[in-house]
Amino acid sequence: MPRAAPPTELVPSERAVVLLSCALSALGSGLLVATHALWPDLRSGARRLLLFLSLADLLSAASYFYGVLQDFAGPSWDCVLQGALSTFANTSSFFWTVAIAFYLYLSIVRASRGPRTDRLLWAFHVVSWGVPLVITVAAVALKKIGYDASDVSVGWCWIDLEAKDHVLWMLLTGKLWEMLAYILLPLLYLLVRKHINRAHMALSEYRPILSEEHRLPRRCSVADKKLVLIPLIFICLRVWSTVRFVLTLCDSPAVQTPVLVVLHGIGNTFQGGANCIMFVLCTRAVRTRLFSLCCCCCSSQPPTKSPAGTPKAPAPSKPGESQEFQGTSGELPST
Repeated sequence: MPRAAPPTELVPSERAVVLLSCALSALGSGLLVATHALWPDLRSGARRLLLFLSLADLLSAASYFYGVLQDFAGPSWDCVLQGALSTFANTSSFFWTVAIAFYLYLSIVRASRGPRTDRLLWAFHVVSWGVPLVITVAAVALKKIGYDASDVSVGWCWIDLEAKDHVLWMLLTGKLWEMLAYILLPLLYLLVRKHINRAHMALSEYRPILSEEHRLPRRCSVADKKLVLIPLIFICLRVWSTVRFVLTLCDSPAVQTPVLVVLHGIGNTFQGGANCIMFVLCTRAVRTRLFSLCCCCCSSQPPTKSPAGTPKAPAPSKPGESQEFQGTSGELPST
C-alpha cells in the first residue's frame, strides 16, 4: 500500500489540541478511578466495569501523549515501546466497551445476577486484558510495530508501514475490533432500549398505584441505564480514526486534511474525559460528594474565635439541606 501523502509534522496548534485532549482524558480517567476508590458504596457492577475501562483509557492517553509530544520522525526504541503500549491499551478499551454493553444487555434484558455475574466478570478480564496482550506481544516479537509516518495516526507510532502485511496487522491491532464494536454496540444498545421501553409501557397503567417502596428499584437501575451512553461516546469519538484508515487504504490525499487529523487525535484520546463528564460531573450523587470533598479540603482552616475567645459555633444547616444530603448519600450512583 503506497503512502497517501508524504509524512507531515503536526503544526503547533494541532499538537497543542491533541496534547490537551490526552491530558484531559488522563485527568478524567484518574478522577473516575479516584471516585471508585474513595466511596465503596458507589461500586455497582456497571461501575466496576467502568473502572477497568478507565484504567485502559488512562494508559492509552499517557502513551498517546508521549507519542504526540515526541512526534517521531523515524523508527526508534521508544517509538516501538509507545506503539506497543498504545496498541495494548487501545485494543483493551475496545473490549471493555463491548463488555460493558454486553453486561448491560445481560443485567437488564436477561436479568443476570449473583454468582453468574462474578463469573462473567472474570471472563471479561481474560478477554479484555488477555487478547490485547497476546496480540501486542506477537506484534512486537514479529517487529510489526514501528514508524508509520503519521499516515494512520496523529504523531504517535503504530504499525510499521514497511511491513509487507501491515494491513493485516492494522486490523489485528485495532481496526478489526473497532469495526466489530461499531456493529455490536448499537445492536446491544437497541436491544436494551427496546426492553426498557417495553417494560415502561407495561407498567404505565399500574404506576399511579405503586407504593414508594416499589418505585425505588426503578431508581436503582438508572446508573446501569446511563452507562448505555458509553457506546454512543465510543462511536462518535472513534469514527474519525476509521475514516482515516479507509482513506489510507484508498491512497487518498485527504488522509492528511488538518481538520480530520485533529478530529482523529481528539477521538482516539478523549474517551476517558468524555466518560468522566458523563459519570462524574453529570452524575449527582458522585458530583455532590466530589464537590463536598473539594470544599472540605479548601476550608480546612482552624475555626475563627469570637471576641470572648470561644470558638464560633457552626451555623445551623437548613432543614432542606440536611434532607437533601441524606437523600443523596442514600442513593445509588444513578442520579
